[in-house]
Amino acid sequence: MISTSTFSSNTPADWALLWLRITGAALLLCVHGLPKLLNFQHELGLIEDPFGLGAHLTLMLAIFAEVFCPLLIAFGVLTRLASLPILFLLLVSLVLVHPEWSLGEGQFAWLLVIVFGALLIGGAGRLALGERLTRRYVFMSRVTRLFAKWLQPRSGS
Repeated sequence: MISTSTFSSNTPADWALLWLRITGAALLLCVHGLPKLLNFQHELGLIEDPFGLGAHLTLMLAIFAEVFCPLLIAFGVLTRLASLPILFLLLVSLVLVHPEWSLGEGQFAWLLVIVFGALLIGGAGRLALGERLTRRYVFMSRVTRLFAKWLQPRSGS
């Protein structure tokens, strides 16, 4: 049972991070991830392969970043870590695959970079399943602390 004090102790930042997680993950999943997953064979013929890994592996990595990672983010589990493959995929798409795109043509991708970049910096917030899991599982707690420490600004820099 969730007590009312749980909700009253959350800050507007926690609610904003929840909004970013749910909406960003849903957009990426619905617009890019699920179509790739559901039309796998068709997508094999369409996907660009900027690193020469082969269409199959490239598509599998894209599906990982656009289906599995948004699900983790939506639930607030390893949010910072799950943001990295998404940001990598988006930046590869913008810089290597579609360098000819104007800002207007790539605006959806740039907005997703902003959303998932904010989640990389801000984390999941307190309204997240990962918040509850870190209290129970040592591994989750260590991974969360590692990324929080890595993202902290260095003094004297």
